[in-house]
Amino acid sequence: MNQLTARLSAGGKTSRATGALPLKAGFAAVAIGALIAAAVGNHLAAKRTERRRPPAGRFVTVDGVRLHYQERGQGPTLVLVHGNGVSSEDYVLSGLVDALAQRYRVIAFDRPGFGYSERPRNRPWTAEAQARLLLEAMTVLNAGEAVLVAHSWGTLVALQAQLAAPERIRGLVLMSGYYWPTARIDAPLLGAPAIPGLGDVMRFTASPLLGRLMMPLIFKQMFSPAKVAEHFRQGFASNMSLRPSQLRATAADTAMMPLEAGKLAPQLTAVVGPVLVMSGDGDKIVSCEHQSRRLARELLGGEIQVIEGAGHMLHHTEPQVVAQAILGFLRQIAFEPGLGGERRPEREPRRVAESLPA
Repeated sequence: MNQLTARLSAGGKTSRATGALPLKAGFAAVAIGALIAAAVGNHLAAKRTERRRPPAGRFVTVDGVRLHYQERGQGPTLVLVHGNGVSSEDYVLSGLVDALAQRYRVIAFDRPGFGYSERPRNRPWTAEAQARLLLEAMTVLNAGEAVLVAHSWGTLVALQAQLAAPERIRGLVLMSGYYWPTARIDAPLLGAPAIPGLGDVMRFTASPLLGRLMMPLIFKQMFSPAKVAEHFRQGFASNMSLRPSQLRATAADTAMMPLEAGKLAPQLTAVVGPVLVMSGDGDKIVSCEHQSRRLARELLGGEIQVIEGAGHMLHHTEPQVVAQAILGFLRQIAFEPGLGGERRPEREPRRVAESLPA
């Protein structure tokens, strides 16, 4: 009796265990199927977005990389370098391209991986690598001696370009920049989609959905203490930024930002030529006091203009004020139409802390 009971008991356990295996396999199959369906759906959504928003500019291929750029106007050349998560369209949407193109030739590039520019995975896309690619593209487009206007992450690229080829950069306008490394919670949180393997799964499945959910909070933080500009709320192409390819570029730049600032910081004293530093006094993304004001103090030819009540996206919050500040800076350095962008005798270094009302 005991042996029979034992056999029956053992048989029952084996039956339950055997039944659990198909159940677990079923759950795994469902999960894998859901991931595949999400990946296919996000891929198709990205292609649909690109069909609805085709490239607005032209393409140039340098060093095997196809770059998209938008060009307006005539005269001495201004090259616009955008920040993280956006593209050259950010400057068009803000109105800055049209305002500056009335007097200058304006070229706004999509940095590698953003907009319609390629970002090959076989090389590290540091700020220095992006700067060298930018300089090559400027050569192909006959940009000559140019002034670089950069925002946020793009300021790292602009500074590296000036360090690599100071004879080609007439001046710098650096808006809402990040120049010294600080502890940033967004680096580990938002940098995950750049991790090989795991990141690829994330950006084709969960990341686009999470991005859509987080977008209103991200916008609020970017513009705070000002309100999100209505033209930005209505015109920003969120779906372009949530494509898997651009999510990888955004995540990689986010993760690299403190490291890139750390590499750049010791070289800042070597930056030569006139520099206009611009910042919103309420910037919640990078500190105006610890980044922009500090940079203006340390640069030999640096001056700063601070916009009261503006945050990180000052070129959207106060586009006319920003445009006039840039045009005034260009007049000061004699970089004007009719002069051919020729280098004039260097003006005396200025360290101006000027607050512009919002």
